[in-house]
Amino acid sequence: MYICILRINYKTSNISTVRIMKTKLILLALSAACLVASCGGSSSKKATENADANKKEEQVVEKAAVKERTPIPENLSEEPIIELQTSKGNIKIKLYKDTPLHRDNFIKLVSEGYYNGVLFHRVIKEFMIQTGDPESINAAAGQRLGMGGPDYKISAEILPNHYHKKGALAAARTENPLKESSGSQFYIVQGRPYSDEELNGIEARSGIKFTQEQRAVYKSTGGAPHLDGGYTVFGEVIEGLGVVDAVAGVEVDGNNRPLADINVIKATILE
Repeated sequence: MYICILRINYKTSNISTVRIMKTKLILLALSAACLVASCGGSSSKKATENADANKKEEQVVEKAAVKERTPIPENLSEEPIIELQTSKGNIKIKLYKDTPLHRDNFIKLVSEGYYNGVLFHRVIKEFMIQTGDPESINAAAGQRLGMGGPDYKISAEILPNHYHKKGALAAARTENPLKESSGSQFYIVQGRPYSDEELNGIEARSGIKFTQEQRAVYKSTGGAPHLDGGYTVFGEVIEGLGVVDAVAGVEVDGNNRPLADINVIKATILE
C-alpha cells in the first residue's frame, strides 16, 4: 500500500509527498530498529537473569554438599578417631576421653558436616595451624577471618597431662577469665624444639611445672609449651604430621591467612 502511493506521487512530481513518504520510510526503519534493539536487550537481560539464577542454584547445591552429614558409628570408641581430608593431604586425630565436653561437641559438629569446606584461616610456621571458622567457607581473597562460630562456648577442660606437643589438637578461644573455648574453632600444633633454658623461663613466667616426660618431648619433637595451662588440649594427631608441616609452611598474608586457600574438604568419624 505504501509503495503504490509513492509511485502515484512520483508521476505528478509531488516532491513534498515524496519527502513525506521518505520520512515515513525512515521512521518505519527506525521503529523496526528500536524494536529489534528492545527485543535484543530483553533477551540479553533474560539471559543474564537466567545465568544469575543458575549460579544461585549451583551455590545452594554446593552448600548442601558441603553440609553433607557423616554417620556416627554405633559402637563409637571412648577416644574416637576423626579424619580431616584437606587440600594438602589427610590428617587423623584421636580425641581424648577425659575431655568429654570438647570431644562430644567435636563429634556433633563433624557429624553435621560443619567443618566441610572451612579454611585453615590462620597459619603460623613453627607454631600452629587454625581452622573451624564457618565464615571462611567460600570467603573472598584477603577477607579477614577468625570470628565465626556457634553462639556458645565450651567450658574449659585444661588438664596437666595434656600438653601442647607437636600434633596436639586444642580449642581456640577469645580472651575470657574462665578460659572457655570457641564452639568450633581449633588448632593443631606444629611448634618447634625448646631448650632447657627456654623451658625454665616459661615455668618461671607461667608458674607451671613441666614433667620430665614433657621436657623430653619439648626438647626433641617440639611443640608450643608457652600455651600450656591456657587452652584446652582435647586430642592429638596420630597420622599426618607431614600434612601439618605442609600447611604450616605456606606463604601467608599480614593476618596469617594463607595466600592460596587450604581447606578441610571433609571431616569424617572413623571409629
